[in-house]
Amino acid sequence: QVQLVESGGGLVQAGDSLRLSCAASGGSFSNYVMGWFRQAPGKEREFVATITQMGGSTYYADSAKGRFTISRDNAKNTVYLQMNSLKPEDTAVYYCAGRRGGYSYIERNYDYWGQGTQVTVSS
Repeated sequence: QVQLVESGGGLVQAGDSLRLSCAASGGSFSNYVMGWFRQAPGKEREFVATITQMGGSTYYADSAKGRFTISRDNAKNTVYLQMNSLKPEDTAVYYCAGRRGGYSYIERNYDYWGQGTQVTVSS
């Protein structure tokens, strides 16, 4: 059973940057595709970014392209989400998730989830 713990959220101003981290334990981290999702108040959870097992490929939601970067360090069992030029509409709880197999932007395809970390961007 894989456990995922996010950290790095907080309150920032528009235009600032944040780096989220997600530490994994209890499994072979390098076997898992990792993804970031987010859920804003009153909205459904949505895909943000995903990265393949060795980090060779990354995919982003249109809202994240050019501003967010997903990366991973398999030696540290950690996946990151670097978020730059943050906007108030990026305010959400951010979740990391893991799955075996190929990359996916579909929430239900992920088997393991963290508890989430709150990101609030003020205008």
